[in-house]
Amino acid sequence: MISDVDVVLRLLTAAVLGSVIGVNRGRLEWAAGLRTHMLVSVGAALAVIVSAYGFSHAIQQDHVVLDPSRIAAQVISGIGFLGAGTILFLQKEQVIKGLTTAASLWAVAAVGLAAGTGLYFPAVFATVVLWVILALLKPIERRFVRPRRKYTSIQVSITRGQALAAVEAVVGDFRAPVDRMLLRRDADGSDTVIIRFAADFPSDKLAAIADACREIDGAVAVSFSAAGRVLP
Repeated sequence: MISDVDVVLRLLTAAVLGSVIGVNRGRLEWAAGLRTHMLVSVGAALAVIVSAYGFSHAIQQDHVVLDPSRIAAQVISGIGFLGAGTILFLQKEQVIKGLTTAASLWAVAAVGLAAGTGLYFPAVFATVVLWVILALLKPIERRFVRPRRKYTSIQVSITRGQALAAVEAVVGDFRAPVDRMLLRRDADGSDTVIIRFAADFPSDKLAAIADACREIDGAVAVSFSAAGRVLP
């Protein structure tokens, strides 16, 4: 059985390495962010520690044979249900989003397994490789692999909770193809709703939505961006 100090070191290593990947996902405001990746990594590390050392007393019995890799194998296959929860199918745009986050969860589970078994260098090096893939390769992918897309958006500052439902109703009334809708809490206690549309969304319709949002009770400021400009 390994010492308590080694157990703490392995779990802390898994937590730190998982947080490195989680920060990148959380910065992009995906469902699985910092805490989710840390939990997956630490959980995988603990699972492999239990698998390797938790049944050491049973192995001493006659005619008892245990495979310490069985729980580790179940971690890799079982993490799929959590990854599936981060994958979204957007009906309007007919696209699937969240595959990269699901893959990062699966990879972080493997990093946690490596840290849990004491393979510190493979765990650290794999984390570096994962971070490079997620953070540094994305601009290259956007520039050379994926067609570049531009977006138009509306920002509505609200002071009442009911105003958020009113903003959603306005967008729904115009049947606008929403790419993403975010809610941000500002320092003064108010909220800002950011609604992003596709680049081919008509500017006149965008202006009409902005005008309708200005009539909402509780909306204190409305702005929208079109063709690279932010208009009040």
